[in-house]
Amino acid sequence: MKKDVKVWFQDMGKISYQDAWTLQEELLKKSVNQKIENRSLGEPQQVLPGNYLLFCEHNPVYTLGKSGKAEHLLMTESELEQAGIEFFPNNRGGDITYHGPGQITGYPIFDLEQFTTDINLYLRNIEEAVILTLAEYGIQAGRYPGLTGVWLDSDNDSKARKICAIGIRCSRWVTMHGFAFNINTDLNYFKQIIPCGIEDKGVSSLQAELGREIELSEVKEKLQNNFAQVFGYSYHSDPSLEISTLSSLFV
Repeated sequence: MKKDVKVWFQDMGKISYQDAWTLQEELLKKSVNQKIENRSLGEPQQVLPGNYLLFCEHNPVYTLGKSGKAEHLLMTESELEQAGIEFFPNNRGGDITYHGPGQITGYPIFDLEQFTTDINLYLRNIEEAVILTLAEYGIQAGRYPGLTGVWLDSDNDSKARKICAIGIRCSRWVTMHGFAFNINTDLNYFKQIIPCGIEDKGVSSLQAELGREIELSEVKEKLQNNFAQVFGYSYHSDPSLEISTLSSLFV
């Protein structure tokens, strides 16, 4: 990893899934274009692409990764419309999952050449940041062999349940999409899908584990700090992001 890696952080609050996806694509395109331009420049003139960590909440939406199966959505189009739930097939890895209120959905747009060009390690680092955050609430979390995400009771097949799902896309070592960390999430939404295509495992939330509602801003602060610790970066002190030209998305 290169020294003094900086990350722009933005808590976008509630934002539509489509707007968040559009924003990620714009930032990824900007980073990739900068890397292509750097090839024609001498090292002193090269500019490192920006790194971004975006937190947000979405209205109820199911998203299906490019390797997922449509039959893992257990609702018809009319049932989705009646329930007010959106559905988006997208270009991330993984299968189907749910995003909604009370969940921290995180989108790291990182140039991995500034961190590590090891996708497996990148995924493990996201998991580690979430695991450390859960530990601050007295919850021991871990990984389930062969499956991505953060799990509780992963050593017990009958009790194992996922509390954070992860699915990413990477282009020229620039990432997008990310993770969905259930905090005060209504878990009933997961009954209408086969989460991540895994039929015999449940899902959970921080609220369900602790038996009380958790202040979302408190978890976000802990998670933001743990990301910086695990990935070894610092945050830009300037609160205004380079993405300010897309500020209409934050309304």
